[in-house]
Amino acid sequence: MLATEVRALAEGVGDQLRTRVDDGVVMAGFPSPSQDYTTAEIDLTEHLMPNRASTYLVRARGNSMTGAGIWDGDELVVDRSIRPQDGHVVIAVLDGELTVKRLRIDADRVVLSPENPGFPDIMVPSLSDLRIWGVVTVSLHHVK
Repeated sequence: MLATEVRALAEGVGDQLRTRVDDGVVMAGFPSPSQDYTTAEIDLTEHLMPNRASTYLVRARGNSMTGAGIWDGDELVVDRSIRPQDGHVVIAVLDGELTVKRLRIDADRVVLSPENPGFPDIMVPSLSDLRIWGVVTVSLHHVK
């Protein structure tokens, strides 16, 4: 089995999820008491999934993509409408095995690359059955 597995959580999310958001930035150091805190409303569904009809969520398993900010248990927003290109993080099926990796394409080869030096690149032989299920656009990581 490949280093990171994914499984579908939800598909075709259609409802809006609206919340309020500060227009400014949040300081990680000393807060500025003089900053005005105005709020606006944001549609989280539209913000995270602009192409809702072609978007689904998966949960990552494993640690092969930590360098890309994808950790074990994170939910990934995947957009099937984006054409996969060199450098995209993709959900791929290689010879029947599902994985999330960075897609590397050059003139004569395709490589699925982990973002963790503890895992090897996966060279895709020319006669392999490789299918790209979509491009990862957001990783939802829960802060502990």
